[in-house]
Amino acid sequence: MTIDIVDLTSDKYKNLNSLQLAMVRAAQAEKDKVTAAAANEKQKLINKLVQHNTVRSTLFEAENSRIDAETEYKVEWIRADLDHQLAYENLQSSGNEAGVYSYPSNPNYHLSYSERFLVVRNYYMNRTSDPNARLKAFGMDTLAREYLGEYYQTLYDLFASYCK
Repeated sequence: MTIDIVDLTSDKYKNLNSLQLAMVRAAQAEKDKVTAAAANEKQKLINKLVQHNTVRSTLFEAENSRIDAETEYKVEWIRADLDHQLAYENLQSSGNEAGVYSYPSNPNYHLSYSERFLVVRNYYMNRTSDPNARLKAFGMDTLAREYLGEYYQTLYDLFASYCK
């Protein structure tokens, strides 16, 4: 796989850990899927225009430009999302005097409540695939009530919705 979603030799990306490299690979796969879909759409456009003898029309140029702009927008969105994921992972990989931040052993209180929501959600989603066991374990987690604040009920409702 050729990585061109980001420049891995730049200072921003050259010291990525294995988890972060996996994030880059996933973003690259998503970008490749978007560009392949765009190429497929362009080929269908050409075939349709050839079929109707209108290949030299301005419609071809306009549709080509629209497809290119839409593809570029999606790729930029994937790149921005990757940057946010990498920044979030950097927040998680740092720590304090008690060690690396990880829920529930050493929760990171510097995170916003929405980021805490994601941390706790990921913890329980990775802990078990059984939605009923997940809901029961989360319901008994007293640290989560304090750590999540108002988001506790939202996450509880989310886990409960998986049980149905």
